Order: sequence, then C-alpha cells, then structure tokens
Amino acid sequence: MTLPDFDELIDRTGTTCSKWDDMQATYGVSPRDGIAMWVADMDFRPPASVQQAVERLAAHGVYGYPGANPAYIESIRWWMANRHGWQVEPEWILSAHGLVNGTSICVDTFTQPGDRVILMTPVYHAFARVVRASGREVAEFPLVIEDGQYRLDWEGWQSLLTGRERMLILCSPHNPGGRVWSTEELRQIADFCAAHDLILVSDEIHHDLVMPGSPRHTVLANAAPEAAARLITLTAATKTFNIAGAHIGNLIVADEGLRKRLQDRMMAGGISPGLFGPAMVAAAYSPEGAAWVDALADYLDGNRRIFDDGVGAIPGLGSMPLQATYLAWVDFSGTGMERAEFTRRVEQGARIAANHGGTFGTGGENFLRFNIATQRARVIEAVGRLQEAFRDLQ
Repeated sequence: MTLPDFDELIDRTGTTCSKWDDMQATYGVSPRDGIAMWVADMDFRPPASVQQAVERLAAHGVYGYPGANPAYIESIRWWMANRHGWQVEPEWILSAHGLVNGTSICVDTFTQPGDRVILMTPVYHAFARVVRASGREVAEFPLVIEDGQYRLDWEGWQSLLTGRERMLILCSPHNPGGRVWSTEELRQIADFCAAHDLILVSDEIHHDLVMPGSPRHTVLANAAPEAAARLITLTAATKTFNIAGAHIGNLIVADEGLRKRLQDRMMAGGISPGLFGPAMVAAAYSPEGAAWVDALADYLDGNRRIFDDGVGAIPGLGSMPLQATYLAWVDFSGTGMERAEFTRRVEQGARIAANHGGTFGTGGENFLRFNIATQRARVIEAVGRLQEAFRDLQ
C-alpha cells in the first residue's frame, strides 16, 4: 500500500465538523485563525480501503435497510485476534450507535434510577453525562498521581463505597491521562468489581492507539477471564480509523445472560446498525488498515515528542507521559495561575481550543486536554503559540 500523507493539510471548516465548525461558539476561538485541539477525532483521512467501501455503496445508489453482514462480524473477530490476541465468538458481538450509546445501553440495562455508577476520575466526560441523564448518581473515585502518572487508589476508594454502587465504567487505555493499565491493575479492578458485585464496563476504544515503545494494551477479558460473568467490553473502529461519523461501536459480551439482557434492551430501543458503518469497519479491519494504523502510531509519536518538548519548555507546565491515545493532558498548576487565567491565555492568547480539565471530573481542574492528532505543522504552530502566550514565565 501507499503510505498515507498525514502532513496533508485538510480544511474541515464548513463541513458541519464539530471540531472546527463549533469551536467559535464553544470557546470563542474562530476557525479562521484558531487551532482546534478539543474534540477527539483526527484531521486525517482513513485508509483508502475505507473510502473505496463508501464509494462502492454510493455507486450502487440504493440505500435500503441493511441485513446481516458476516464480513463485518468476521472483520471484528480477525482484528481482535490478530491485533490483541483476543478470541471473540460471533455471537458475542452486539452493535450500537457508537460507544456513548453503548455506555448508555449498559447503564440503562444493569442499573436503576438512584443507583451509583463508579467513575475513576478524571475520565472521559461523556460517561458522567450519560449516567446523570439516566437518573443515576456519579460516584467519583479519584485517581492519584505518582511519578507523573495516574495510579489506582484502592485504600482511598474503600471509604467512598456506600453499598448503592452497581456498576464501574473503566476507560482503558485511560482518557485523558493516556495510561495503559497493566495486567495486574486490570486484575485488581476485576477483583474489586467481584468483591462488590459490580457490573464492569470496559471502554477500550483507544486500544489500537498505543505509542511505540509504550506498554502493550491488554484486553481486560484476557487479563481477567474470570470476570466474564459481569464484563461488557466496548470497542470500536471509529477512533482508530477516524470514522466517528459512522456512529457504530461494539458491545462484546461472552456471558449469555448479560448478553440476552442487553439484546432485549436494544430491541426495545430499536437499535441496529446502519448501512455505511459496517461496511467501513469491515474495510478498516484488514491488513491494509493494520499497516495504516502502524504508520499512524509512528506519526502520532512524532507529534507527541514535539508537543511534550515544547510544552515542557514553559515553566510551570507539564504534559503527562502519553502511552496511548492522541490526547495530551497538560497540567498548569505549576504556573500558580487561577484556572480562568491560564484558560484565557490558551484560548484568547494562543487561539487554541482545548478541552477544559474540570469537565473530566475531580482531579482535572488544573488541566487542559489537547488533541495532537492533526498535521505536524499545526502541532508546531500550537507549541509556538503556547510558548508566546506564557512568555512572561520564561
């Protein structure tokens, strides 16, 4: 295959693209002179195989109800076996309209209004939004920082339990901290859920986006096979291949009882895949897609080094070591500035739209999250702007 040109600048403005077209309303940063580094999608085209799959559907020109798609199911099984060493049976795979939808289905199926759902914060902000909108209570179990990275805090968490907890949602690899959880940590999480009779939802959407030289991602189902009776694993090709607009993700469930409850709930909600998503996933989960992801990881690692070095040169700023994802988690607490001040400098001074750390829950208040999955020229420009915005500290 021809290697992708990740350096190609692609103008996404005016395409109803949330990341670029909504940043003026959200952050007061115009796409005309700003840099969008917030929404977690990439500014790259997917592998050519994905584009060709879409073009074949468009050329046919009839967009009726889709039926069974064995190629889609087999592509998921192939990918999980070859990239993650995980043997998945066809009947284990359920499809949702993306993983936020998948999370919502899990919360709705296995908890009741008033139940508590554990989130290890700071963590992906959509989890809390879904839990609260469902009438459940978010139970924030804060992570601790040791040696610059997030760690699990078992001793501190024991005192937070009330007996009303029914579910724990894990983000693995962790967003926004970029941690790849170790096999031992995953076992500890599974043991904790078993001890407190919690349904365990493992969102592994970033599992393909691991930086070269970082610890290998371990699928929780492999790390703790004994957890199968309480485990739902969420996966998707959408983050890996930048096809989030396809709105498709998987709930992979080995336990027949759990799976039947989810199937019933999904049937009640009329949830089924569309026409384009499965075809795009089947094209992505392929040898060509695998080669594309390998090239992507190398490119993102180059962006990471440039961004981390540039941010690290600003006194008081530090980017958490990024093992996985393309989301840099930058700590501004060393500046001594109030949150409003460092945020103003980033948005109004540097003209960069980045996620506010507080939206990720307790522990995120002094952070901003920067998406570095964009062309390298933009990453270099963003670093220069940040250094200029905080020049008085240097």
